[in-house]
Amino acid sequence: MKRVALFLLTNLAVMLVLGLAVNVLGLNRFLSANGLSVTGLLGFALVMGFGGAFISLLISKPMAKWTTRLQVINGSTDPAHAWLVATVERFARQAGVKTPEVGIYEGLPNAFATGAFKNSALVAVSTGLLASMPRDEVEAVIGHEVAHVANGDMVTMALIQGVMNTFVVFLSRMIGYVVDKLVLRNQNEGPGVGYYVTTLVLDLVLGVVAALIVAWFSRQREFRADAGAARLMGRKQPMIDALARLGGMDPGEMPKAMRAMGISARPGGMLALFSSHPPMAQRIERLRRAD
Repeated sequence: MKRVALFLLTNLAVMLVLGLAVNVLGLNRFLSANGLSVTGLLGFALVMGFGGAFISLLISKPMAKWTTRLQVINGSTDPAHAWLVATVERFARQAGVKTPEVGIYEGLPNAFATGAFKNSALVAVSTGLLASMPRDEVEAVIGHEVAHVANGDMVTMALIQGVMNTFVVFLSRMIGYVVDKLVLRNQNEGPGVGYYVTTLVLDLVLGVVAALIVAWFSRQREFRADAGAARLMGRKQPMIDALARLGGMDPGEMPKAMRAMGISARPGGMLALFSSHPPMAQRIERLRRAD
């Protein structure tokens, strides 16, 4: 419930900040005089921005199950499955959250956590990861994913994405209206070509900026989850070893919707700025220096 309340408060805060900014800059009178309702635009931006992020969050767990075709193993009598579930349960108890569903899916080495709520989450590992790591490193990876759940990272990322979406939708349309009416002096009652062209261009440009910001937050989240795994295990080395091993492997392609939730990715060059994960060497160094 705290996360839902945070989601609602963030909506209200975004609306308040944008509304105040428009009033302080004196744009409200100009836009209203030219037929644009700022309140209506704010409502549209919030629905478009947060609506999509909220729906994605709510369907994240069933979507993960469907796209990865994973097998939920809670209650399985297979010894390997029972060990995985017991490990997740132990870490969840330490972290103060309800035991997530646990799943295994076919694929190259990777793992992820998802779900709209801390106490109704999913932690999944790939067959490739289980086959390529000793148990203490698998434990570290599981600890990393449980740390994501305990930190509420899925909701946090949805909030950040929603805020960015809202700003992009609002600013691109408001600036488009100003360009159309003030710069190009469109006297028609409705928006003209200038509005549509400006909005389209700014959706792309501001969308890139928003993606950079979201990716930066996601990378900070990975550092925290690495440290969380070390705390849950009581030592750093298994997590360091797991990261080093993953750094030398091909993590494979996860479904697009799940990419930010995986433990491993391979950013490089300028594209690293858009990556949801920091380079493995950087993660290892940050973990080594952590108290």
